[in-house]
Amino acid sequence: MHVKKGDKVMVITGKDKGKTGVVLTAFPKQDRVLVEGVNVVKKHMKPNQLNPQGGIVDQEAAIHVSNVMVIDPKTGEPTRVGYKVEDGKKVRVAKKSGEVLDK
Repeated sequence: MHVKKGDKVMVITGKDKGKTGVVLTAFPKQDRVLVEGVNVVKKHMKPNQLNPQGGIVDQEAAIHVSNVMVIDPKTGEPTRVGYKVEDGKKVRVAKKSGEVLDK
């Protein structure tokens, strides 16, 4: 997958197009990511120990990884991701600026 947990991404299509957020979780087997503040759904919760009242809670739902693009750290625009080997390690590189994305 071209995105990892902690990446700043922009949604490029769908109902939340144009929104940005940080990847909270990545699900590589399902090709989905959870982005903070994006694809917020209402979930009906039964009362339990943590939430004795129950009720309706807003929470993020996963979206397909093809609907997000990594934000270039240099320019702040969405960019595609390339790969190259530096010091024997494979690192992700922003295509627009050539900036290394992995810390």
